[in-house]
Amino acid sequence: MGQQDARKDNQNASDSENSPICAVLRILGAKWAFLVLDELLKGPQRFNELKRRLSIVKTQSLTDTLRHLEQNGLVHREVFPTVPVTVQYSLTEKGSDFQAALKEMEKWGQKWGSYRDE
Repeated sequence: MGQQDARKDNQNASDSENSPICAVLRILGAKWAFLVLDELLKGPQRFNELKRRLSIVKTQSLTDTLRHLEQNGLVHREVFPTVPVTVQYSLTEKGSDFQAALKEMEKWGQKWGSYRDE
């Protein structure tokens, strides 16, 4: 029976790893991803605009987050042949589709975000 329980535990762990929630966390697990997506919901923006609006995010972290979101198909990066080079970021259809979930998270945060268990 011990071996059977171990197999069941392994199967449950595997099911958890393959769950839709884990998939979302793999795609959006970057620390600042939600803030970047929220900012890009307002429309396409250049890197320095994002950096200015998200002043709490360090430059390298913003770069890494944008790269991660681009690799996962949520953000489109467009390079313009100007001097200096101009780069603009916008949401893809996949990124825009996350808007409803983000707004629900915002509602939850407004309700429970300042709650302290005392």
